[in-house]
Amino acid sequence: MERFKNPGEDTSGEHETLKKVRPSWDEYFMRISHEVATRSTCPRLAVGAVIVRDKRILTTGYNGSPSGLPHCDEVGCLIRIVDGRESCQRTLHAEQNAIIQAAYHGVSVTGSSIYCTHQPCLMCVKMIMNAGIEEVRYAGGYPDPLAMELAAEGGLRMVRF
Repeated sequence: MERFKNPGEDTSGEHETLKKVRPSWDEYFMRISHEVATRSTCPRLAVGAVIVRDKRILTTGYNGSPSGLPHCDEVGCLIRIVDGRESCQRTLHAEQNAIIQAAYHGVSVTGSSIYCTHQPCLMCVKMIMNAGIEEVRYAGGYPDPLAMELAAEGGLRMVRF
C-alpha cells in the first residue's frame, strides 16, 4: 500500500493532471459496464450492465447461467433458433441479471438508467420498461430492430454512447 505523501508537499499539479483525464459520468458508468462484462461466462459475447440512479450504482449484471447451473464456458452453449437467429438458451442476459439482483436485494430501480455494453434485445427492453428504468445507454449494437421500435413506442430513451 502506498504511503501518504508529506502533507507539507504541494501536490496540486498532480491533481490538475488527474482532472484532465477524469471521465464524465457517462464514460465512468460505461467503463464500469465493460469491466462487469469481464465476469461473463458466455464464449460468444461478453455483456455487462450497470443500473444507476442519481449518479449511484444500484446493481450490476453480466450474461451467464442461472446460479447453481453449469456455465457455457464449461459445458458449451445451448443454441436454438429464436426469431430467425441463433440464441443461447442456457444464459440470462446482463440486463436481466442486473434487474434480478435489484429484486433479490430489495432495491427499487424505478427512475433509473441502465448502462450496457450492447443494445438490449427485445426481451430485455420489455423487462427494462416494466422495471421502471427510464433510459438505456449502450455502446455496441445488436441486430434487433424490433427492440428499438418497441422502446420508442413505449417511451424508453435509447442512447448509443
